[in-house]
Amino acid sequence: YEILAPIGEGGMGDVYKARDTRLNRIVALKTSKTEFSERFEREARAVAALNHSHISQLYDVGPNYLVMEYIEGAPLKGPLPLDQALKYAAQICDALDAAHKKGITHRDLKPANILVTKTGIKLLDFGIAKLAETATGSEDATIRMALTGNNEMVGTLFYMSPEQLQAQGNGQPVDARSDIFSFGIVLYEMLTGKRPFVGSSPATVIAAIMERPAPSIADVAPPALDRVLKKCLAKDPDERWQSARDLKDELNWIARASTETTTAPIARSYRLLPWIAAAVLLAALLLLHPWNVRPSTTGELVRFPVYPPHGTVFTGTMNATVPVPGFAVSPDGHMLVFSAAAPGAKASLWLRSIDEVAPRPLHGTEDASRPFWSPDGRSLAFFANGKLKRIPAAGGPTQIFADGIVVPRGGSWGANDTIYFGMGNYAIYRVQASGGAFTAITKLDASKQEGMHLWPYLLPGGRHFLFTIRSGIAGHGGLYAGSLDGTPAKFLVGQDSSGVYASPGYLLWVEGDTLVAQAFNADRIELKGQAFNVATGVGRASSAESGVSVSSSATTLAYAAATLKPGRLTWFDRSGNLLDSPAPEGDYVDFSLSPDGKLLATSLIDPKTTTPDIWLTDLTRGGTSRFVGLGFSAGPVWSPDGSRLVFRTLRNGVIELYQKSTSLGGKEAQVVSVEDQQAAGSPPANMVPSSWSPDGRYLIYSMMVVGAGFDLWLLPNPGAAPHNPKPVKLLGSPADEIQASFSPDGRMIAYTSNESGTYQVYVQTYPLSDRKWPVSTNGGYEPQWRGDGHEIYYLSTDRNLMAVPIGPGPSFGVPKVLFQTRVPAGVEPLRIHYVPARDGQRFLVNTQTGDSPPNPITVVLNWTKGLKK
Repeated sequence: YEILAPIGEGGMGDVYKARDTRLNRIVALKTSKTEFSERFEREARAVAALNHSHISQLYDVGPNYLVMEYIEGAPLKGPLPLDQALKYAAQICDALDAAHKKGITHRDLKPANILVTKTGIKLLDFGIAKLAETATGSEDATIRMALTGNNEMVGTLFYMSPEQLQAQGNGQPVDARSDIFSFGIVLYEMLTGKRPFVGSSPATVIAAIMERPAPSIADVAPPALDRVLKKCLAKDPDERWQSARDLKDELNWIARASTETTTAPIARSYRLLPWIAAAVLLAALLLLHPWNVRPSTTGELVRFPVYPPHGTVFTGTMNATVPVPGFAVSPDGHMLVFSAAAPGAKASLWLRSIDEVAPRPLHGTEDASRPFWSPDGRSLAFFANGKLKRIPAAGGPTQIFADGIVVPRGGSWGANDTIYFGMGNYAIYRVQASGGAFTAITKLDASKQEGMHLWPYLLPGGRHFLFTIRSGIAGHGGLYAGSLDGTPAKFLVGQDSSGVYASPGYLLWVEGDTLVAQAFNADRIELKGQAFNVATGVGRASSAESGVSVSSSATTLAYAAATLKPGRLTWFDRSGNLLDSPAPEGDYVDFSLSPDGKLLATSLIDPKTTTPDIWLTDLTRGGTSRFVGLGFSAGPVWSPDGSRLVFRTLRNGVIELYQKSTSLGGKEAQVVSVEDQQAAGSPPANMVPSSWSPDGRYLIYSMMVVGAGFDLWLLPNPGAAPHNPKPVKLLGSPADEIQASFSPDGRMIAYTSNESGTYQVYVQTYPLSDRKWPVSTNGGYEPQWRGDGHEIYYLSTDRNLMAVPIGPGPSFGVPKVLFQTRVPAGVEPLRIHYVPARDGQRFLVNTQTGDSPPNPITVVLNWTKGLKK
């Protein structure tokens, strides 16, 4: 066996990716820190006889190693949607049943030993340190002592059954029903994302497992599944499910019942119930999933998750480095609108009503973002393609309120049929619902380095509105209350977050990942008392937008987490074989290799602040240091000699481009400012540097402009300090032009454009001429060149890494699939997902660490009932 790369390590041994040189196949090889006993080898060979689609196979046993099936997947992680959790749970039980029939008990069932693959789950570690139980307790004790040391318990504490914990003292044999108890813990974690039995020390965890009653999942699952879980977690093995087969059959029955209930017509009698009695009951039964919540007709607090329609994900805006889902609760609290899209498709609006089981799409809302309601709840406003539009909530033709809106920053619909909105790096504007020109109602204060006003929210009475100010002066930015009569804005909260008002009198905003509220008099614009926490796990986008919406009727609150995309930067060869990983897991916005391949620059998001910083990693000697940490910095692009990085950063409330020496001793110097772009006639909303010409004379960056999407701009002499040359437009159209890259000889530029209606990769000569070639054939983005210029790479719409040979002329060959990646789906103009090594033999890919479900929108009915008095 040829060792290829380390996979992981543990207390008993290490795991490696290896190649079986006899059969020429990739395997996983686990070494032990001690030699195996003869008894272990016999038991391990028995385990190797297991042949099941959901069990990792054991191929061979050596003196101190095991050879196992190599599996590409990610450890099981919750919370999962109900249907997905039931599917995986049944597969786990099917695997356990196959093992139990051969007398093999797993004894360490936990999420880390359950991989989620493209074809379902795979159970790991049968026969490594968790061997089949034998008929006598003495034999089991002998195995335990040989493998784990004398007087040590086998398993992982949080997932142990009571009899596993007691076995050390009383020698009681542990049978298959112990796995069923552990499965109950895994099932609870799949549905809730939490462990059922926790404590501050091992002793308190043991006490919780031995004594604490099984927790309920009635808030997120049907009663039948709640009963199944409690039977799994019975303390006495005789009171549990007695076989994994029976347990699997019960789970399949619940899954079928759930599907039938979801698709069944709504009984007409429900629609005839009095509205007051039905408001909570129907919302609980029908709004998003009939099993998600318990019905309530008494005005009690009810909380349940909302997931996007099948095959879609929630969407926010493509112009936020870290977005939050776009959604809004109707004024009466009876409907929820959200934006969602299938991978690679345009987002549209969906509406959920309490008298409908499934959401319905609102046709004509393609490319929609940031929806908000009219005061009477009959219409919806949204932003799309640089326009502010409206559509009846019942469906129908759309109407344009305003055009020329670059990067919308939220809207609010007033009772006088006036709409207020923010956009780009500008002030707050208003426009009549009947259409016409829009005018500013706030003014940026240059003396206080105000960069933008955003997220307007009208307060009751229609005289004041909440909005957020971003400023370059510490302590000045935050949440303010503006006045429509021209009175100076009043400071409220020093948080970079949008705010909403909730009747009968609360101001809500987000701090970190916590939704915070404080009593608020909307007439006097006065905060009262102390702020208090309402919920955790609430998102705040990098643009300060909070993932919160509340109804005017003070009954319904909805919130969602920010859309983070955790991954691991991983090296792969041209066949997709994993080599190693030079950086820890995290949400990487983008990354780039130095020209000599020795340094790695990464833009990594802090999950608490949802803002990225740039870090430098020495790939030769190891070690990572912060390169830029100003609260927001991303998009590092290396100079040809590797001495400098250009990057985008948020300063003075606006995005600008800066450079800095990679020696870590220099200061940042501005290379493109807002004033530069305004002088060029295109006020910027977001600038993304992408490539430095090989001779160091030019920098290409993309920038969104009013009514034209992203265009490509060229900055002459980017290394000059102080910088004087002004940027010029290189390539622009009504479509997007993004992700440009100079060829190694500087004579061509590859870029991504959706001019054909879908994103494709193109190449043009540089300087630009009429010579232009399409490179991708069926959708593509993120073009990158091989160091010698003889090959170009890109990502296909189905996330394959593609290679296209380049011949003389130039001429471009047929795209060839190198391997399937696990990068996030869809084109992201502000992110980079892979970079090739100069020789094209390795690729550093931001690989998703799991197929975790999308974060739900959490809906809370009668949410004020949960506030502490």
